[in-house]
Amino acid sequence: MEMSLMIYSKFQCANTTCLPFINVITSDIRSCQVACLAQSQCIAATFHRSTSDCELFDNMLSQSGNMLADMDATSMNVIGETRFPPEPSASNSTTAAADTAPTTTTTAATAITTATTTSTTTTRTASTTTAIAKWTMTGNLSVARFGHISSTLVNGSVLVAGGYNGGYLNSAELYDPTTGTWTTTANMSITRYLHTASILVNGLVLVTGGQNNGGYLNSAELYNSATGTWTVTGNMSVARQYHTASTLSNGSVLVAGGNNSASFFNSAELYNPSTGTWTATGSMNVGRGYHTATILANGAVLVTGGASGVTYVNSAELYNPTTGTWTNTGSMSVGRGYHTASILANGKVLVTGGYNGASFFNSPELYNPSTGTWTTTGSMSITRARHTASTLANGLVLVTGGQNSGGYLNSAELYNPSTGTWTTTANM
Repeated sequence: MEMSLMIYSKFQCANTTCLPFINVITSDIRSCQVACLAQSQCIAATFHRSTSDCELFDNMLSQSGNMLADMDATSMNVIGETRFPPEPSASNSTTAAADTAPTTTTTAATAITTATTTSTTTTRTASTTTAIAKWTMTGNLSVARFGHISSTLVNGSVLVAGGYNGGYLNSAELYDPTTGTWTTTANMSITRYLHTASILVNGLVLVTGGQNNGGYLNSAELYNSATGTWTVTGNMSVARQYHTASTLSNGSVLVAGGNNSASFFNSAELYNPSTGTWTATGSMNVGRGYHTATILANGAVLVTGGASGVTYVNSAELYNPTTGTWTNTGSMSVGRGYHTASILANGKVLVTGGYNGASFFNSPELYNPSTGTWTTTGSMSITRARHTASTLANGLVLVTGGQNSGGYLNSAELYNPSTGTWTTTANM
């Protein structure tokens, strides 16, 4: 038999026929494969590293239709002759950033056959490919910009709008992933910089706040990807930049915090897409900008860090959409702004990097929603702030770019939630 390997995945059963016909305890993936090899009806298996549980299945399962991300699991389908892969590691499981270039590695597989008087061992090799991460250039925007927004639309295109390049911009462009090209689309009604963009349940894009040469903005507008046009919608009660905007499970958009030239805000407001209007909701316990907002599995919104005046804060709080109230939760170990926050497959939130007015950080920490506490995890290879963090399909988190005391960065690294460690990957 040959088994196709699906790292960081387990079978997502649509019905009871997907249940394993037997569970065995094995020491590693190789032993789990041997267990499947010994059972004539076994055509798929899943190995759970933390429990050493090996699930054997007697029905064929589709990788594309029945897989669920699980950093603790590796699954296998029988497709031909037997292959015994090595235990997965970040170096041989990560396809990560952009394109990959294949290289060939060889692993030995041993099958043992026994006769009445003799026993023979046959060794053969099977070639597998390991993906090497690399970056490739794609089409340029028509206008250089920073401080803009970027949103993936329901049709797969990416909308970029606004920003600054020596002057404030209202222009917008669309990226087509299939062609790698950009096309201009209609301009926003006004120029804006340091604003937010949120995808609504109806597919429209809500842009809020920011600033331009007229000052700080409370205005909002909607982009319709079907028509390629913008329409003005209701204004927020407070003009703000460096705020967060989160689309809640009920379809409303929560805007929280931010600042203007005089104040950092603790106020929050809700946008109703059905009416195009804003209503005030409970205020945060701390005014903050440069913070993050993450929607948890239970629907609550976790806000972390940021700055309140000249002080960078380590506090975090939770918004309850049902009650419209905020409650304090555990504080991070350090105050930081310009950091990132990523939801992991296990429900925890990974915060990385940031800045506190004096120092850049390489220290990350993990928030556990079940306990409301933070724990430290492995440090990044370098300090960085104003970077990006993306959770990949395999459960790893890709951190790219940013800046530190040495300047702007083109480096990238990957966080593995199973091991709590980072590995560097190809530079941009």
